[in-house]
Amino acid sequence: VLCDVCRGARYNRETLSVKYKGKSIADLLDTTVEEALPLLENIPQIKQKLQTLLDVGLGYIKLGQAATTLSGGEAQRIKLAKELSKRATGRTIYILDEPTTGLHFADVHKLLDVLQRLVSLGNTVIVIEHNLDVIKTADYIIDLGPEGGSHGGRLVAAGTPEEVARTRKSHTGHALKPLLNGHAAPLNGHTSSRRKSKKIA
Repeated sequence: VLCDVCRGARYNRETLSVKYKGKSIADLLDTTVEEALPLLENIPQIKQKLQTLLDVGLGYIKLGQAATTLSGGEAQRIKLAKELSKRATGRTIYILDEPTTGLHFADVHKLLDVLQRLVSLGNTVIVIEHNLDVIKTADYIIDLGPEGGSHGGRLVAAGTPEEVARTRKSHTGHALKPLLNGHAAPLNGHTSSRRKSKKIA
């Protein structure tokens, strides 16, 4: 039911009369993360959080968007952005379930950069993923199969992307091989920056 007083703006007239750069609080909540960033760039704490949301591929969501309207992947990336905004301890294990679902290639590239940033801070990132552009950047892969459902769930291969690519029984390995040999174009020129001491798996 639409409120007769605020007409869905969620604030009273007095509150809506207060403007920042010509926009009321209702206007700001109706802008996307990408649109809000230049408007709020002079407020460091807000700018950092908005930039992190942009980095994980959420530049299109609105500031006032209800959590119930977010997909599972979007909610997962918001949690990831929240973690990135915290003071780093370098002792955290992050487990992500197919975080690239629904992402455009360019946003997958951004997400990979974010995950590598977490790793470079000393954290461990474990990713459940089918996207080969993500898999090829892993320090260590655990490939379960050989098929899906009741025909899977067994360890087929484990090791670096190069080691998995040499495993004959691994479907993942067969798919990885042309990417690693340079026969397929990497994602937007993204190359692996794997580190032996940390893991994206």
